[in-house]
Amino acid sequence: MAMEDEDNNSAVVATNTQTGIKKGGDVGDNGACIDRQPDTVLHRAGLNQTAGRGSRSGPGAHAATGIRPPASGPQASSTPQTDLQLVLCSTSTTVEELCAQRDGQGLYVQLHGDLVRRLDPSERPLQMLYDYLAAMGYAEPGRVQQEAANSDLSCLIRFYSERPVNADQQERTLLKGVFSVRKGKSQLHKWAERQVILCGTCLIVASVKDCLTGKMHILPLVGGKVEEVRRRQHCLMFSSAGSQAQTYFVNFDTLADYQRWHRQASKVVAQTVSLVDLSCYSLEAVPEYLFYSQDITHLNLRHNFMSLQGPGGLLNLPRFSQLKSLNLSHNRLGVFPECVCEILTLTELNLSCNSLHTVPVQIGNLQSLQTLSLDGNRLSSLPEELGDLTQLNGLGLSFNNFALIPAVLERLSAVDKLAMAGNRVESLELCTLARMSHLKNIDLRLNGLLWVKSESQEAVNQVTQLDLRDNRLDSLDLSSVCNLETLHCERNQLGTLTLSGSTLRMLHAGSNHLTTVNIYPVPNQLTHMDLSQNLLEYLPDWVCDCRKVEMLDVTHNLLSDLPSRLLNSLSLRKLLAGNNRLQRVPDLLDHIPLEALDLQHNKLAELPESLFSKALNLKYLNASANALDSIPPSSPSEESLSTLQELYLTRNNLNENCGALLVGHQNLRVLHIAYNQLLSFPASKLSKLELLEELNLSGNKLKTIPSTVSSCKRLHTLIAHSNHITVFPEILNLPEIKLVDVSCNELTEIQLPDSLPATLQELDLTGNSSLMLEHKTLNLFSHITTLKLDQKSTTTAADSQSTSTPWNHGFSEMSGQRNKLCVSVLAVDRFGDGVEACYGIFDGDRNEEVPRLLQCTMGDVLCEELQHSIIDNVYMCNTFITSHRKLGMAGQKLGASALLCYIHHEPSDPGGHFSLTVANVGSCQAVLCRDGRPVPLSKVYSLENCTEEMERVKLSKAIITEDNKVSGVTCCSRLLGCSYLSPWVVPKPWVHTEPLCSRDEFLILGNRALFERVSYQEAVCTVQAVRDPHAAAKKLCSLAQSYGCKDNIGAAVISLHISQDNCTCEPPVLTAEARGPLPVSVPVPVTVTPGPTDPATISSSSGLISEFNSETSASEVGSEAGSTASDEHPPPGPAPRPERRCSLHPATTLCGIMVPGSVGAGTHLFQRQPSCATFSSNHSDNGLDSDDEAPLEGVISNGSKLEVEVDIHCCAFQLRSKDFDLEKQSSDYPNGKTRRQNSVVVSATNGCLLAVCGREIADLKKSPSTSSLFGKKLSNGSVVAPEDSHNLIEVALEAPKKKSGYFTAPAQQDPEDQLIVPPSLEQEVREQLRGQSPLVSGPPLPSIPPSLKDPVWDHPHPPAFASNLVPGPGPVSILQQEVYDTAL
Repeated sequence: MAMEDEDNNSAVVATNTQTGIKKGGDVGDNGACIDRQPDTVLHRAGLNQTAGRGSRSGPGAHAATGIRPPASGPQASSTPQTDLQLVLCSTSTTVEELCAQRDGQGLYVQLHGDLVRRLDPSERPLQMLYDYLAAMGYAEPGRVQQEAANSDLSCLIRFYSERPVNADQQERTLLKGVFSVRKGKSQLHKWAERQVILCGTCLIVASVKDCLTGKMHILPLVGGKVEEVRRRQHCLMFSSAGSQAQTYFVNFDTLADYQRWHRQASKVVAQTVSLVDLSCYSLEAVPEYLFYSQDITHLNLRHNFMSLQGPGGLLNLPRFSQLKSLNLSHNRLGVFPECVCEILTLTELNLSCNSLHTVPVQIGNLQSLQTLSLDGNRLSSLPEELGDLTQLNGLGLSFNNFALIPAVLERLSAVDKLAMAGNRVESLELCTLARMSHLKNIDLRLNGLLWVKSESQEAVNQVTQLDLRDNRLDSLDLSSVCNLETLHCERNQLGTLTLSGSTLRMLHAGSNHLTTVNIYPVPNQLTHMDLSQNLLEYLPDWVCDCRKVEMLDVTHNLLSDLPSRLLNSLSLRKLLAGNNRLQRVPDLLDHIPLEALDLQHNKLAELPESLFSKALNLKYLNASANALDSIPPSSPSEESLSTLQELYLTRNNLNENCGALLVGHQNLRVLHIAYNQLLSFPASKLSKLELLEELNLSGNKLKTIPSTVSSCKRLHTLIAHSNHITVFPEILNLPEIKLVDVSCNELTEIQLPDSLPATLQELDLTGNSSLMLEHKTLNLFSHITTLKLDQKSTTTAADSQSTSTPWNHGFSEMSGQRNKLCVSVLAVDRFGDGVEACYGIFDGDRNEEVPRLLQCTMGDVLCEELQHSIIDNVYMCNTFITSHRKLGMAGQKLGASALLCYIHHEPSDPGGHFSLTVANVGSCQAVLCRDGRPVPLSKVYSLENCTEEMERVKLSKAIITEDNKVSGVTCCSRLLGCSYLSPWVVPKPWVHTEPLCSRDEFLILGNRALFERVSYQEAVCTVQAVRDPHAAAKKLCSLAQSYGCKDNIGAAVISLHISQDNCTCEPPVLTAEARGPLPVSVPVPVTVTPGPTDPATISSSSGLISEFNSETSASEVGSEAGSTASDEHPPPGPAPRPERRCSLHPATTLCGIMVPGSVGAGTHLFQRQPSCATFSSNHSDNGLDSDDEAPLEGVISNGSKLEVEVDIHCCAFQLRSKDFDLEKQSSDYPNGKTRRQNSVVVSATNGCLLAVCGREIADLKKSPSTSSLFGKKLSNGSVVAPEDSHNLIEVALEAPKKKSGYFTAPAQQDPEDQLIVPPSLEQEVREQLRGQSPLVSGPPLPSIPPSLKDPVWDHPHPPAFASNLVPGPGPVSILQQEVYDTAL
């Protein structure tokens, strides 16, 4: 074995795969320290140059493992570490052998930035690394070796040569030092130097200076006091509790010591019990000084690696004479520690999740034990001695391997709950429960139960609560359980259900196959009943006889009628009857207490005439997706007593007459009346709805919004897209207005007040082809967080046809009632260098960081993986797993569902048919419309919907909570991120490839919230009726909101135009100026012009930006833009006609950068360029909401901003074209491949020319600040690159308030707006510009100061791109694109 210094890495790297183990702060690619705590971190020393498809993997494969000794304190320097040592090892090399070679004491491993564990001497580190990567999903041995050498892997798995030192952990477990001490308050005592220790619940003072062998003075602090002594500097007074209280004065040397001791001691004295919490500290033993705290009653050692031996090992725990509660869960014990059976004072013992196989007979010694938690182990039996614990009243046996209910439970008469969820009990004999007369609560969910029956007629009288969720029962007869109060039997396969109703209070039987439910006698105590998602064609008679039922859920059944007695019940407060076949609702005979009524998705033509006059307590009514042509009046007289607050009437046949009937609902706060037949809305009626907060009038035939909308002073949301509105509504004077959506209308101008309300956050004006905005108007809009506008296009019909693709898209995202948008969409109509496309959707549930990062990086990762494999399952799996790794520290605690679609030709037939490859994790879904029918292409990876995933998670001994969430965090078993939940939650995706044909009309992508409310068939019918992808995506989101969704919604619609014979290629026609071969010395021209019908070219795949603003929302600007571009086509000018290409034989492009003979459409964006990677301060942890204040590892707080350290790779789409002369590139790059370049982003800003050209990809990866200069920032902070079909302008909140107006062309260009050209090319550019018509008016091209020179661009033969930025009647204008750092 060889040990080398890091300086000699190159020699080792050339021949071996390297894995590094280092201590100190992990220096990322950007040179910033991303390790906030003084932990040791693993770093890969260099790249693997030999690992590939032919690399060896196995016992014979060797690698150089780098080991760095730890250092105390955080790593502040960004310079590379030089103390990394490389140790040659193989997959068979053990820790013992490694330590012997380097005279080390041990080796440690850390997973997901969490706890640090000492490796056993027999463990093999390199094999552990390979196994970890294989478990993630990497299948090829060569790829496993390659990934093992990647530095990004340090956020997932790290090795340490010694246990890292964590100052914060030490402070909370043990404080000690030599300070001046005085005992008592009397001045007679003198100050003396003494050793002082604060550990556990006590202050320990030695009797001799610097010596711990003499008498130790113990001062219990729980319930005592710690106070500042003002007479002396840095002095604290410690006092114990009680009448015999003792006092010690301690004078500290420094302010830091004083604050540290004061902070920790204050926590101890504030406790009401003697509790010591040492959880999650990676401890192998408790501090020895802790045993001086003999008053400890509660000791929490959860999530450590406690060992038996040693001064502070488990064998010494009986020394705590008053210990009552001991928590040793998640300690990887493997065997039950018999020593705890000697702590006779224990009343509570938790040994969950320790892989225990047996319980020793000594457990019977704990006669005082009341609670025993053994969940998450591998137990299959219990000792008989357990029955001697007469005081035991709580026993947790969930998620073990029990096949039967242990017989010893019959003797545990104090135990009233049987907690055996997640075991292997396949049959349940009710007579067994009858013998255990003390059990009242039975939890047998997730057991795979096949039947429950009773061999005898013996009644089971004691059971009151029974949970049988998520089993495999097809029938259930519990009539013998005569005192049952609560039953959960959701998600079985029940066809029949028979119960005793004597004491039944709550029945949950949703998601079964029930056709009837038999309950006898009538359950007069029943208050809550859920029979949703069954096959009920009618409601049993006993339902109407229930006298106390308050909530009834019968959604998603086959009901054709509701009994009159039910609706007229005097107890019913909430009735959910949506998604049935109801044709009428019975009349109300008398006043009823009904508060919520859901009747959506039925066949109702009318509602009861007396509905609002009899249901005076009705606050919520949803009658969307019916056939209503009118609504009942609010009251038979003019005076209305209606208390209705939320009314949803979307997708009916209502006309403008309904407006007069809404006046009586003066308490109305939310009104959704979208997609009806409204020609107008009565102005006088709207003014009466003064409390209205949210109004949705989309999808009607309105030509105007009444000016009386200004009377609705509380209105904060107005959605009126997809109408015929010509005049902008007078809503900008409203004091609380936040969101205005009038897209897809016929607006021509906007009359604005002198100032806009500060509350306005989003304004969507896209899809208004005739709208003309002055610079003054745009300047007024500059403070809006999200402004969406169409950019006027100048592309001719011929240009548009030359850049056409067989698909175009539109997408929409809505935040709903959440305070942030956690959904992001990726859309690239032109992907790679051929006719390909890439689309994706990412849902972070309650975090917005991970969806944004995936949106920025996943397209690039896919492009890189396509260079290594052509097998769909391989490159898609690797794309997901690599993206998971690239999330870095942000992906340790946060995660997201992800779906990625890749449209391409089959590798075996590049000119043949298209195929669609879909991969997904989590709950995002893709649906293809073929012949008008939905074809699901994805797989929902949630525990409720996927049986095999539930079994996999159970086998790995995860704790699944009652809401079917892994460890209470997520219901998805596969996610990108959330790596701390490994191996229960993994990033390996479902992959499916579907050949496309001419019968395929469109593709729909959506997140969980969309498809929970909108079925596949309804989604397909909705898009078919709209056709325009942009408007269709907006309609899907609006429908989901009207159907009751309060969460984030994301939808993308990709319109497909696949045909068998659609080739329309024409030979190129060159003008006189363009004839002849292109000289090698002339830069290759790239023409980028905006087009009205060209589909999107780049939406978010390139990931060229890493800044997110805390006040913008995710890809909302780009999300709303699809193909809703202007329909106006200016007359074609005399510009040279490009070569016309068909969709199957297009001109070669580089992610939207057209090569010679092609014209692309570009979106022009007014956008300040960011300079640092910042996220919203509303981050979330473990799926919780952003209001949580717990700090997140890897997210560095700085005021109102948060910085998440993560590697964001720049665009790496490779350019390959036959039109290029590759001789020069071939000479520069011996491998024959052309250089990868970033996309060219061009923006024409009212005469101010802005051009940004990407650096070489390798250099951009080294400079995150450079990578943040490209693309645009969206409303939730998401970053996407400009896309041709977006045709919109977004104004960020930070837009500079220039005196001349942000959008007014300045008389003199600002320095940051100037075009920067390297000096070596300056003269050539000047000559080219002089000989052609000027592109824009303005000052001459500025020269570059020497300080701005970048050596990267000083090579002798730089590859150049040119762009015709502003087309005109004259010759084609060529501008050399060597600009690299231009920003607004």
